Amino acid sequence: MRINADFDKPVILRPEDMHWVPSPLPGVERKMLDRVGEEVARATSLVRYAPGSYFDPHVHSGGEEFLVVEGVFSDEHGDFPAGTYVRNPIGTSHKPHSQDGCIILVKLHQFDPADTAHFSLDINALEFEDSGTPGVEFAWLHRFEDEEVKIVRWAPGSSYPEHVHSGGSETYILEGSLSDEHGDYPTGTWDRTPPGWTHTPFSEEGCLAWTKTGHLTREKLGKYR
Repeated sequence: MRINADFDKPVILRPEDMHWVPSPLPGVERKMLDRVGEEVARATSLVRYAPGSYFDPHVHSGGEEFLVVEGVFSDEHGDFPAGTYVRNPIGTSHKPHSQDGCIILVKLHQFDPADTAHFSLDINALEFEDSGTPGVEFAWLHRFEDEEVKIVRWAPGSSYPEHVHSGGSETYILEGSLSDEHGDYPTGTWDRTPPGWTHTPFSEEGCLAWTKTGHLTREKLGKYR
């Protein structure tokens, strides 16, 4: 299976462009954002757990990174409410479930084998830093070599100078909306841009976004090309 698998092209998926499809397990559905492979795949997805649903125990042979968007996600290691960011490196395992239901943004099989950081963070408790551009702040979630994962907060009416994502980028809009010369991105939009993509983003109403950059070079994508 190949979904949005040409990493040389930009992809923009707004909420109306996405549709829930069943997973192999009852009560668990997915919006497949990009995918290379079948059930074991390099994949980026939104996953929705119905109340009381669960996923079978499994080992993260390629690592797992996720952000809880709604509800409470749980496994044998604890309960992770909305706003929790989790990294489960290669070789870790768990049995996920949700008592009351949840939605997570999850990335699978995209870890560098040398990146062994295993942790969870509450994005609501992070300290934001000045980006150097008025009205735009960010908080770190993770850094490894050229890969950077952040939460970026835009004040209403703020804008950022034109810049190039030399290693590619992904963005998921958590609150508000973001715009640039290529379009408008409301809450729930996911986009992926290739290395060399240039834009000048701004936000009229304010925005909170999850971003990941530096991870889409040919060297990092490797076998997925």
